[in-house]
Amino acid sequence: MIEKIYTTSKGDIHYWISNTINKEKITLIFLPGLTADHRLFEKQISYFEERYNVFVWDAPGHASSYPFSFDFSLMDKAKWLDEIINNEKITQPIIIGQSMGGYVGQAYAELYPEKLRGFVSIDSAPLQRKYITKFELWLLKRMEPIYRHYPWKSLIKSATNGVAMTKYGRQLMYEMMMTYDGQQDRYALLSGYGYKMLAEAIEADLPYEIKCPALLICGKKDKAGSCIRYNKVWHKNTGLPLVWIDDAGHNSNTDKPEYVNNLIEKFVEKCILR
Repeated sequence: MIEKIYTTSKGDIHYWISNTINKEKITLIFLPGLTADHRLFEKQISYFEERYNVFVWDAPGHASSYPFSFDFSLMDKAKWLDEIINNEKITQPIIIGQSMGGYVGQAYAELYPEKLRGFVSIDSAPLQRKYITKFELWLLKRMEPIYRHYPWKSLIKSATNGVAMTKYGRQLMYEMMMTYDGQQDRYALLSGYGYKMLAEAIEADLPYEIKCPALLICGKKDKAGSCIRYNKVWHKNTGLPLVWIDDAGHNSNTDKPEYVNNLIEKFVEKCILR
């Protein structure tokens, strides 16, 4: 893979992509969650990079994609992603989004439903307004001060232990968190703005219908918000297949990478045959 930069009016987006894109092959688009970066999918990239085209980014404002002006929307992220996809001449994208990455995937599906070959949600949740309470929306818009005043060492501990169950998963999240060590204000802005942006996308009350083949994946020990509750009703209301991952937290692809890779592989094979 090679690192590239896509320049927007708000800042530069760094991404990593297969050295040569084979137009005849599927491209797996890996989108990390809020405050995580491209390293979140290292176990997936190493597994799939010899079989398919692969792509992963540091989302706007995250890690290498900084500095970045925080006045963009979830739809802007989806549009920038599409511009990169077009520039790279990717014709068969399957989005695999973890947490916030899953929301970006749904925004992309809303804007470009005809382009997606498939969508995999990893510990994410539906964007439709009907799933979230007024209090949850209210809280999403007010997270920045909490992160700004939370003791940094305690925040690191809760963030690493709260999203993963395994030593590897927690160590990886710790390393990604340390990107912001000594820059708590930057971390608070990134987190707070991300949640506010999410709330605004939900309030837009768009259909956010997934029209391509899709798969929902969720760790049985996911403690992030109401992710487990959301996935249960998402599956019930839409019929989208849902797989629960034993002994896995919010970053289930780092807790059980082999199992998640197997699920993704089988899903991709079905998309190819479709």
